[in-house]
Amino acid sequence: MSDARDAEKDAGGLGPGDGGISDSTTATSTPPKGTTPTPTLAEPAGGTTIPAPMPAAAPAVPPEEGVRGWICVVGAWICLFCTFGFLAAIGVFQTVYQETTLRDYSSSDIAWIFSVQLALMWAPGPLFGRLIDTFGPAPVLYPGAALCVFALCMTSLSTRYYQIFLSQGLVFGVGSGAVFTAGLVCVGQWFVKRRGLAGGIAASGSSMGGVIFPVMLNRLQADIGLPGALRYSALLIGVLLASSIFMVRARLPPKKWDPKVKWFDFSLFGQRQFGFYSAGTFLTMWGLWGPFDFISSMALQQGFSPDLALGLVSIINATSIPGRVLPPFYADRIGCFNVITGCSLLTGASILALWLPFNYHASHAGVIVFAAVYGFASGAFVSLLMPCAAKAGSIETIGQRFGTFQVVMALSTLTGLPIMGAILGRQNNTDFSGLQLFSGVSCLAGGALLIPATYFLRLQLGTWKA
Repeated sequence: MSDARDAEKDAGGLGPGDGGISDSTTATSTPPKGTTPTPTLAEPAGGTTIPAPMPAAAPAVPPEEGVRGWICVVGAWICLFCTFGFLAAIGVFQTVYQETTLRDYSSSDIAWIFSVQLALMWAPGPLFGRLIDTFGPAPVLYPGAALCVFALCMTSLSTRYYQIFLSQGLVFGVGSGAVFTAGLVCVGQWFVKRRGLAGGIAASGSSMGGVIFPVMLNRLQADIGLPGALRYSALLIGVLLASSIFMVRARLPPKKWDPKVKWFDFSLFGQRQFGFYSAGTFLTMWGLWGPFDFISSMALQQGFSPDLALGLVSIINATSIPGRVLPPFYADRIGCFNVITGCSLLTGASILALWLPFNYHASHAGVIVFAAVYGFASGAFVSLLMPCAAKAGSIETIGQRFGTFQVVMALSTLTGLPIMGAILGRQNNTDFSGLQLFSGVSCLAGGALLIPATYFLRLQLGTWKA
């Protein structure tokens, strides 16, 4: 008998005396005399046996991707269409504000509105990431969507600088940051193997928004004025975000709030690949938004028609649509870091080789070619930011990792546009070469720092597909 028990334990099971379950448990045992049996089953009248309640099982995690995952991608696409897509129209606002409402303010003063708006899309990332990791997207997405609509309605009523700064800069920045973070974090939970492709498809929503909103705002502003154009934009964004809240869902179940988890994990920068990656993307994002904000003003000074000058922003965003889908598709096969490094270098090279000469020799064809090349390269870079940031993290802490990285992006976007605006002001708002050099060199320097980041990640993974 002992030999049989030993064989059972060797096979991975437990014998009857070792806490396991044997066949004898199915028979009714008779307690010794003088003792009271301990009931394990309830036996009501009629002889029906009711099993004792089983402990609650942990909620199952849905499989990766699937229909629910792709529905989440659609919802995230809408989120980025309404946030980053609207922000991509900053060139229209910069030009209109300089000529109308804020004509008494410098280019740098006006650029602060959009730099704060950009920074606030990234800065609250640690808070938003923690909330999404713990409770899901609802506590972040719902109030964020409401803030976006409220901010645009208040901007339509604003006539002074501080009012526009508070409504469009601060309030819309916080609201759009909440919506943007909720969409991308949830997509990152649903997709692991094809995270680059899923993130790129979601990010293409911002490109489509960047195509539609500049044209929409320009036409409506000419017909009914900027306040009316902003109210129509608020209506469109409100309807779309109301639909997105039914699509964006977390893959992981809610969990208890852990007060010991760090909000901002400095130890992540001790990882060489993440440290170089953060520094490289900081420099690239420092200069990347220059063409978005100033290309329309520059084209108007060179004698372009208002429709073509403001339409350059739409051309940039239109060509960024394939840039946000195709490079991430190949990044899943040859490595996200390999692709984003090349995109950063191409962005800087296009600014110096194609946009800088436009300052000395105006050419319709030349600036359109620049807008197309720059749009593709910059769109690919932006779409790969978050997949690369998540590369070294686990799915359970993806929100925290995103949050840490978003603080770096906030510092970069907060200072880049005002610096370029100040450079333009020092050159009497007529010579754009200074801000073009700043923009292009920053992107090239960022790409140079991404090279060692890629190298160290290759060493860690043991493959060139970093």
